[in-house]
Amino acid sequence: MTVLNDSQIIEYCLGGKLISEGFQQGNVTPNGYDLTIDVVRHAGIETREGLEIAPMGHFLVGSREFMNLPPDICAQIFIKSSMARRGIVGTFGFIDAGYRGNLTLSFYNSSQQPVMIEPGKKIAQVIFLRMDSPASQTYEKRSGNFQDSRGIQTDPAKRQS
Repeated sequence: MTVLNDSQIIEYCLGGKLISEGFQQGNVTPNGYDLTIDVVRHAGIETREGLEIAPMGHFLVGSREFMNLPPDICAQIFIKSSMARRGIVGTFGFIDAGYRGNLTLSFYNSSQQPVMIEPGKKIAQVIFLRMDSPASQTYEKRSGNFQDSRGIQTDPAKRQS
């Protein structure tokens, strides 16, 4: 696998791949892309406004970006170090080849202070990886539970698309 560089990311995104909606060229990094918050959910409240996250509080965010990965590219997500320095932690994995949709990311405020989470803010970085060959069966065919999802998703049976 190889990591896509900034010019490759821009080229793909301008062609409707990797990120087909919500792409902001200013969020491209030398080897990735900074995801932004569209919606946040905490303690039963879901909003597109700023939301204060209580200490030791779990929260979810939905990405502003709509992913559109081709069959030969997967991606990995990392928390922004600026968020980690504030006590925000998150656990992420890979975005499967062929995935389309907004991302739902899970975070935890491990600090003793409330933290304001606001839509439009950068929260995580995604790194795109070109695989040695295309997947024989992409995300849609393997499980596809959240394919084409919009907003925050927690239960594939109740998915909004």
